[in-house]
Amino acid sequence: MSDEQDHEWHGENALTVAPAKPELKQPPKYRVLMMNDDYTPMDFVIEVLQDLFSMGHDSAQKTMMQVHTEGKAPCGIYTYEIAEAKVEQANSYAQQHGHPLQCTMEEE
Repeated sequence: MSDEQDHEWHGENALTVAPAKPELKQPPKYRVLMMNDDYTPMDFVIEVLQDLFSMGHDSAQKTMMQVHTEGKAPCGIYTYEIAEAKVEQANSYAQQHGHPLQCTMEEE
């Protein structure tokens, strides 16, 4: 680029463009739900809630009772990839131990 062209580009009439500031949005969140069944032992449900969802014993017990009495209960809220992995881990772990326990996920 010659000096003359450079001068024209940076002259008085040159436009100044402010850098774009994209609006950052939080990724959508997904709720992992544990579903009730009539066969999975309550102690196993508590174990899953403690081990896979990092709940303390009291919180896991309360969630297990909600699953038992209401038919389902939330286990946590995560980004899509993490929620999907948690559902897969819980369902796979239950199946490996011979239990029909199921988790699902839904957009929050």
